[in-house]
Amino acid sequence: MLPFRDKVVEVESKDRITQPVTKWWNVWEKHPTRLWMYSVLGLAAICWVAFLWHLGSTGLVDETEPLFAEAARQMTVTGDWITPYFNQETRFDKPPLVYWLMAIGYHLIGVNEWAVRLPSAISAIALTILGFYTLRYFGISRPRTLVDENSSELEDTPKHPNLERQRWLSAAIGATLIALNPITLVWARTGVSDMLLSGCMGTALLSFFIGYVQRETGRQEEGAQDSRYHGQTMGNSQPRFGFASGWYLAFYILIALAILAKGPVGIVLPGLIIGAFLLYVGKFWQVVREMRLFWGLGIIAVLAIPWYVLVTLANGEDYIEKFFGYHNIERFVGVVNHHGAPWYFYFLVVLVGFAPWSCYLPLAIARLRFWQVKKWRESPRASQLGLFALCWFAGVFGFFTIAVTKLPSYVLPLMPAAAILVALLASDLLTYPRPQRLLGLRLSAGFNLILLGVIAGAIWYSPNLIGYDPAALNLSETLQASGLPLRGGILWGMAAVAAVIALCRRRGWRWLGTINLVAFVAFIILVVSPAAFLLDQERQLPLRELSAIAAEVNQPSEELVMMGFEKPSVVFYAKRSVNYFDEEHKFIAYIEDIAKTEPNPPSTLVLIESPRFNRLQEDWLKPSEYTIIDQEGAYHLIRVTKQVIAHKL
Repeated sequence: MLPFRDKVVEVESKDRITQPVTKWWNVWEKHPTRLWMYSVLGLAAICWVAFLWHLGSTGLVDETEPLFAEAARQMTVTGDWITPYFNQETRFDKPPLVYWLMAIGYHLIGVNEWAVRLPSAISAIALTILGFYTLRYFGISRPRTLVDENSSELEDTPKHPNLERQRWLSAAIGATLIALNPITLVWARTGVSDMLLSGCMGTALLSFFIGYVQRETGRQEEGAQDSRYHGQTMGNSQPRFGFASGWYLAFYILIALAILAKGPVGIVLPGLIIGAFLLYVGKFWQVVREMRLFWGLGIIAVLAIPWYVLVTLANGEDYIEKFFGYHNIERFVGVVNHHGAPWYFYFLVVLVGFAPWSCYLPLAIARLRFWQVKKWRESPRASQLGLFALCWFAGVFGFFTIAVTKLPSYVLPLMPAAAILVALLASDLLTYPRPQRLLGLRLSAGFNLILLGVIAGAIWYSPNLIGYDPAALNLSETLQASGLPLRGGILWGMAAVAAVIALCRRRGWRWLGTINLVAFVAFIILVVSPAAFLLDQERQLPLRELSAIAAEVNQPSEELVMMGFEKPSVVFYAKRSVNYFDEEHKFIAYIEDIAKTEPNPPSTLVLIESPRFNRLQEDWLKPSEYTIIDQEGAYHLIRVTKQVIAHKL
């Protein structure tokens, strides 16, 4: 039985976790420069492991990533930085910022996977750093009216804890959770626009909050400040270019970049989040005036609108219909590309995508007591980060739940808010002697234990969950033979056992965060990283090698054809256009038509799945009409001699 029946003792000096933390703080608070230095080193280590380690060591993953990479490469080839192209066709799915950044990377470090993925990685790093910075100054877990108003001069005691220490705890935990969650790790290491949007929007929202607080602290600079909530002043709060805070200016610039990263959602979502927050705290018009909203909208317009005007002038209604009509409006009101899902879809996405920390999200939200409107409105701005994070989380979650088209990556922008909420909860539990909502904590800890067991079982059983993949016919067997599923299952199983042992001890729930973190990092290093190399070798490496060979053996006027499948990575690695045919009869008709109409037709390189190639040999091609150039994995690269076919016809 879990030992939650023991009562919470009031004296914390005997607590095996609080006491070392207090001693650690008493030493390091005397050396703030060293504390910052070690914080920077810790951030660097987290960001390196999460976002940069082996970033470019595996090839681009079909289907989406090569589309972005090749569109950016085409910009460097054609010199057209306005209209994106892929495989000689316009690509209006996304605005140009991600293509521009990739193209700049190509110029700086070459056309490779690092240049493709760096924009996503840098966005995640910037978000992690600014999240740490914000929590370092405003990581207070409770509004001012929920603590003793007269305790500002008291010593650091369990009843009146040192809130400067709590801010450091919030910052360390928050930055770790912003970086180390499954969905952020995936998209921060993928060369698409999702992480770029999340980074721009997330840093914009954090910049707004800093400016929002800084404006209030600026008014109090001549008076005594409450050290429990304001601590050190965050830089100079003097106006910048007419704005009450330079952070407001940064907010507008980042919103413009978000619009260039993903479109209208880059301003609609932040607008909904900030509007809901300001209405809740009763400061809507006051903050709108101090933000100089209309001037800010002018800055956004100057930075973001020119490209939209230029691309519309270049492509007319075709761009408007495809980008605004199909990729924005239709995605919101209808199902696009069969990406429909039930209303509870994002509950599951957040549960898995923010695991194992998602166990504590309900408690973190309930702990805010957001229904106490009066107390929140009376609290200083510096204590409202938790409420702001809740509006952030709920705004993104609600918006995409209403949208009809649903994809897991759509809720990526709410992950920083989830991390802030859980970080505030964790710092609260490590700071105050009497945890609020002990029943909620027990339920969360129990669910954490169950989730660890479920993860262990799912990882161990994962080879059986892999369906048929024509790109890697023996993937399930190969993965099973590698021992990685067993290794991952044992690792998470050990974490579950450690959690049981911890919960069998007095106040052992305080160790669950450490157990989760150690298991998560070990899983990344020992299982996820080797699995990524294995999947790349089985699924993507054959295509890369055959694409490179196709580029080497290409003859003048010879085209490259893919039959039976469409893999955009071939266009990128072959550095040429590719003609796709999903059925054999379409390819045969195409070859025969050219053979009939051209007197001396050139040969054709064909990249084809091996089973289809065997059928083609039986039904249509004779040995004298083709040459096998190479075979890798599940694919053949052959040269079809059109002259022979023309002579036969």
